[in-house]
Amino acid sequence: MTTGTRRKSRELAMQMLFQGDLGKQTPEQVRKTFWLAREESDAEVRSFAEDLYRMATVRSDEIDALIVQHLVNWRLERMPGVDRNVLRLAAAEMLGFKGTPFPIVINEALEIARRYSAPESVSFLNGVLDAMAKDLIKRI
Repeated sequence: MTTGTRRKSRELAMQMLFQGDLGKQTPEQVRKTFWLAREESDAEVRSFAEDLYRMATVRSDEIDALIVQHLVNWRLERMPGVDRNVLRLAAAEMLGFKGTPFPIVINEALEIARRYSAPESVSFLNGVLDAMAKDLIKRI
């Protein structure tokens, strides 16, 4: 799978998380309705996006606790939705896809943030992601 393919998957997974964050659908309903609105013909892109989304939703309590542990003067529910879900996506990949080095996970998350989030959010997200990665490395 190429870098561009994986980034597209990550973007789609983040969009699913964002849709689910609106709180009106179950994770399974989000997954089904999300793909109805898109014609993603690349099976690899869709498969990795679904794997990331599934990991983020199945381990959502653990992921949110990890994020909250590394937020300073912020509450998760008060953060912009895009920022919150970029963090969730990256945390899911760090926890569930050990084959991807943390610096790559962080870089990819920041690239997604540059595209979908406010410019001033990127530095904040970088700090939180770096702290999360350092903590997870200690646990390994």
